[in-house]
Amino acid sequence: MNPSFIEVVGTVLFAVAVAHTFLTKYFEHLAHRHPNHAGIWHLLGEVEVVFGFWAFVLLIFLALTSGVDAPTAYLERLNFTEPAFVFVIMVVAASRPILDLARVGARALAHYVPVNDSVAFFFICLSVLPLLGSFITEPAAMTLAALMLRDNFYAKGISHKLKYVTLGALFVNVSIGGTLTHFAAPPVLMVAAKWNWDTWFMLGHFGWKAAIAVFVNAGVVTFLFAKELKALQVDAATSDRTVPWTLIVAHVAFLAGIVYFAHHPIVFVGLFLFFLGVAEAYRHYHDRLMLREGLLVGFFLAGLVTLGALQQWWLQDVLAGMDSTALYFGATALTAITDNAALTYLGSLVEGTDAAFKYSLVAGAVTGGGLTVIANAPNPAGFAILRGHFDDEAINPLGLFVTALPATLVAVLAFQLL
Repeated sequence: MNPSFIEVVGTVLFAVAVAHTFLTKYFEHLAHRHPNHAGIWHLLGEVEVVFGFWAFVLLIFLALTSGVDAPTAYLERLNFTEPAFVFVIMVVAASRPILDLARVGARALAHYVPVNDSVAFFFICLSVLPLLGSFITEPAAMTLAALMLRDNFYAKGISHKLKYVTLGALFVNVSIGGTLTHFAAPPVLMVAAKWNWDTWFMLGHFGWKAAIAVFVNAGVVTFLFAKELKALQVDAATSDRTVPWTLIVAHVAFLAGIVYFAHHPIVFVGLFLFFLGVAEAYRHYHDRLMLREGLLVGFFLAGLVTLGALQQWWLQDVLAGMDSTALYFGATALTAITDNAALTYLGSLVEGTDAAFKYSLVAGAVTGGGLTVIANAPNPAGFAILRGHFDDEAINPLGLFVTALPATLVAVLAFQLL
């Protein structure tokens, strides 16, 4: 390891940003205790702002040490397609026509689950919707699942414990639920083309194991809190559509086009602008678009890209020095403090790797994707949607880690023993 000075500074700032994410709830508490300075404390308490904030510190440092053109030159070497895509797909997936379709589908499936309607609908939201991430991308699946859970369960005053357990299971299930295909989960997407992995390969080596783990996780949470869920009386009827089918079909077409051109920002941004025009023309069939939430999530991911690009000097060497078993558990742990897509990308740069190395790297990256808000790109979207129903509108990172751990262990068993 021979890091440059700027790489060392980038790593220090990255570590500070990671530590900052664990202190956001404390900053929100300070905002309530000291209203005269609430603005700065609220700013520091916004998880979506953390990595962007410290990325700006890095850029200012670059400008001071290397000249005013250095930050621009550095940013132009980076790829910000993923933050832009997550912003776009989050806004489109959260539109009322798409939500209406998802609600009708979820409640139709819940109708055939032979348990109480509320219990069945909760189970579908925590299992089937995360698995949709393999087809409509993980950020879209996270957005749909988080909104359905928010409107039908969190908004009805469920217990503090159920809120955290549901959040942990949701994050883990979305992370592993995108592995049925080769194009929907960011950590898979980073390596699929280079390693010639197609959907059949993913389904045979990862997908069926992930599906079992998703249903087990959802089933355990549903069983443990069945009594509380029954008391909520969520109606599983399918006659709650409020948008014409023609508009729903148009929005599905927008969603499909954006997913298909996910690697071409010029195209998917153009489709998004067209979508905004349609939404404005039919505003009576739309609720408020999630532009603010989507922009904050995009800002979070852009900051993660900016700081994460300087971690290659140590992360790649760490991955290269592990055998397949150590790599699996190492990747699971490292994912909690890095983005799992960045982790698999850096691992793919290691030359001379075998099939066991590749499997362990990707399986470990998706297994640990629910442990923290920074572990998987869709997590900030779910965080932004659900945070308003937690104390001080902040989610305790330690609470998320602890409640995501059991679901993570189920994923470990699935990928290691099946």
